[in-house]
Amino acid sequence: MDARLVLVLGATGYVGGRLVPRLLAAGYRVRCLARTPSKLAAPWVDQVEVVEGDLLDAATLPAAFAGAHAVFHLVHMMGTNPDFEQADRTAAQHVAQAAADAGVARVVYLGGLGEDRDATSPHLRSRAEVGRILLAADVPVTVLRAAVVIGSGSASFEMLRHLVEKLPVMVTPRWVNTRTQPIAIRDVLRYLVGVLDTGDGDDHVYDIGGPDVLTYLDMMRGYARAAGLPPRLIIQVPVLTPVLSSYWVNLVTPVPFGLAKPLVSSLSVEVVVRPGGEDIRAVVPGEPLRYHEALAAALARVRDRAVESSWSDAALAGRSPAEPYPGDPEWTGGTLLTDTRTVTVRASAADVFAVVTAVGGDAGWPAHGWAWRVRGLLDRAIGGVGLRRGRRDPEQLRTGDALDFWRVEELREPAEPPAGDGLVRLRAEMRLPGRAWLEWRITPTDDRVALRQRALFAPRGLLGRLYWWVLVPFHGLVFGATVGELRRRAEARAAGHAEPLPPVRSKE
Repeated sequence: MDARLVLVLGATGYVGGRLVPRLLAAGYRVRCLARTPSKLAAPWVDQVEVVEGDLLDAATLPAAFAGAHAVFHLVHMMGTNPDFEQADRTAAQHVAQAAADAGVARVVYLGGLGEDRDATSPHLRSRAEVGRILLAADVPVTVLRAAVVIGSGSASFEMLRHLVEKLPVMVTPRWVNTRTQPIAIRDVLRYLVGVLDTGDGDDHVYDIGGPDVLTYLDMMRGYARAAGLPPRLIIQVPVLTPVLSSYWVNLVTPVPFGLAKPLVSSLSVEVVVRPGGEDIRAVVPGEPLRYHEALAAALARVRDRAVESSWSDAALAGRSPAEPYPGDPEWTGGTLLTDTRTVTVRASAADVFAVVTAVGGDAGWPAHGWAWRVRGLLDRAIGGVGLRRGRRDPEQLRTGDALDFWRVEELREPAEPPAGDGLVRLRAEMRLPGRAWLEWRITPTDDRVALRQRALFAPRGLLGRLYWWVLVPFHGLVFGATVGELRRRAEARAAGHAEPLPPVRSKE
């Protein structure tokens, strides 16, 4: 019998990126929906079918849903769409209709714990509304409702980690006394796979959580113990509003304001498993991890550089098709301002590629690190991501990785001549009056390598052009020194004097 086909919506997200390989391991065939299939990058991408489509455009969905036995709806627009509640609503309606039209046997949705109609948190309210829309559809639906997910790379875990590690003394609002029921990511994934086949055509709603009901204050203190940190002094005050708290989270943690605000607003709502509901253990046996066990597993992943996926994997902004792209020829139109610098390197193409792909994160940037840090601080001050996202792995990059305030858009290792050049292209995800890229092209010759560095900017209106020209004097200082330092590092590596990478740190 052929393996049944499962469609995953949200495969580029934190949960979806980890669910796909587990579905493959369980023997399912997997199809993923992507707005731009060519940019879906993951170690498992060659093992799945990728179909182009957009949940906000119903006309693009029938091809993706056709023939699917089950559908995982793991998309949440929070942090990527200003009106995420309306976007979530529209996407859920389209999913419900497409699933019914295709005769899908089951839709599985991962929502949030909390009262279904709580008006306090737009984040939780939207999650609950999506669940109701799907449950009203003419197709069997399973809803899993979870609170804080503890796992390496989750937004909730990264908020907790950075707050506790960076602040030995914390001034916090009253929401630190709110009760929640955290759950380990591995249990979430186990439940998602396990509920695919319930053996009936009924709807099901399962509240899932770990065995511990804790306040956020308990979670902070528990993290300090698990990380081997001294006890934190936590002072509660009544004056920190959700907006002020969101700015503080944006400043201290890697989570940008657009994502921090709805997350923080939900912290004042108690999110625990409701008594008397359906018991997930009747369908998926086994006890979930305790909170301290989930923390230990997440910290081990960070320490061992084995973070599978991160909240930052989903791009924060897409490129408009009307804007120029760095690879477009000049005759395609549009304004693309560039700063190009080329150096000759006495090293192999592999050595040059290695030093270029080691930039960012804990290692910092090759030259004038203060300038990069200032730019990161300015970005965070206006609600951008800044530099604190770091990088998934200190030694290796893959297409789609977040790299500080960049995204790895294209990555191609160099080959021996005349096979082809190497290319590393980063797309800016900082707040800008336009779109920006930074790329390095590595061209091997007989005994040397040409390293061409290009900074590219597609301005938006007059403000965008003014922004570029105001910064032109700094380009010579920063970009010139950057390509020169990359040459020095590559030649040192070729001579056997490569500088060691900094150790992995659990805090910045």
